[in-house]
Amino acid sequence: MAQRTPLYQSHIDAGGKLVDFSGWQLPIHYGSLITEHQAVRENVGMFDVSHMTIIDIHGAGAKPWLQQLLSNDVSKLVNNGDALYSCMLNNDGGIIDDLIAYLIEPSRYRLVVNAATREKDLKWITEQAAGVDINIEEKSELAMIAVQGPASHKALETALTAFRPDGAALAWQKISALSRYQACEVNGLFIAATGYTGEEGYEIALAADLAETMWSCLTNAGVQPCGLGARDTLRLEAGMSLYGNDMDETTTPYNSALGWSVAWQPEERAFNGRNALAGEYKNGAKQKLCGFVLDEKGVLRSGQLLYQGDRQVGAITSGTYSPTLKKSIAFGRIDSDHEGDCEVQIRRNRLPVRMTRRVFVRNGNPL
Repeated sequence: MAQRTPLYQSHIDAGGKLVDFSGWQLPIHYGSLITEHQAVRENVGMFDVSHMTIIDIHGAGAKPWLQQLLSNDVSKLVNNGDALYSCMLNNDGGIIDDLIAYLIEPSRYRLVVNAATREKDLKWITEQAAGVDINIEEKSELAMIAVQGPASHKALETALTAFRPDGAALAWQKISALSRYQACEVNGLFIAATGYTGEEGYEIALAADLAETMWSCLTNAGVQPCGLGARDTLRLEAGMSLYGNDMDETTTPYNSALGWSVAWQPEERAFNGRNALAGEYKNGAKQKLCGFVLDEKGVLRSGQLLYQGDRQVGAITSGTYSPTLKKSIAFGRIDSDHEGDCEVQIRRNRLPVRMTRRVFVRNGNPL
């Protein structure tokens, strides 16, 4: 039976259509994916992301151990609340998962990993921690709500005032000072200026028994509840990859457009997969992940093959209809030596697709 987040009843009450997602019952939409998508691009929306896995790592060995575990270097995290995107690699350079790491305080870090990879992530992390002076703590008692959109600042300020009036002013003073990829802890809330939509916004971790109250305060502040459908169209427009589609253990950061998340300095940092990736770092990967636009009628979907003449040059990894562009868009992994446009096989037809940058929309504006 699929698990329920602490906001399950709130979704029912709001008319959400629930589906099974990675073993969780979550809303696919609340009546209109397009309405929810546009709310985030033009105003503000919120998502239940309580299915995400939060893991705290603390102890004297936490920093050097994370420097080995992650492709990016946590020594870049200088101030409490600093955040960092990274991949977690196996010894062959394949992507076990992508995640965000936070520095909570010296020798204490937080990882937020994907729900679908929870079991294998925890298994890998536990194995890698053998004999290391650290403690690993899954924070299953926490819920998470993402508030996203150009009006997210004002909406969250209003909601916080209703949620906890006595501490709202001090809390907002700290929150409003956050830059992108920074977080703070205020009034029992962990609030990060991060998201998965390409818009400004926050992700809030809080005690599960407070989640419904916060959701209600956000609703009363005019925030549109949004489901998995809008989350997918928003992230694809914003050029953000999805684990299991655009990357997995058979792909590396360099053929997944994530080479920027691999820190090669300092040279002595022996992160998992470093030796395996050295060739791609020096010479380039055999494949690359690109963006594609279909100008004709049709919908790009994962698994569709890409051709140049009779030669198959790649395949779509993620595809959807873009409510902002009003066309179908996609990511596709293709041969690195391929240049120019190509054709996509949709059922019995081959249709021309334009190869583009992977970011289609930024801050609500088409690129």
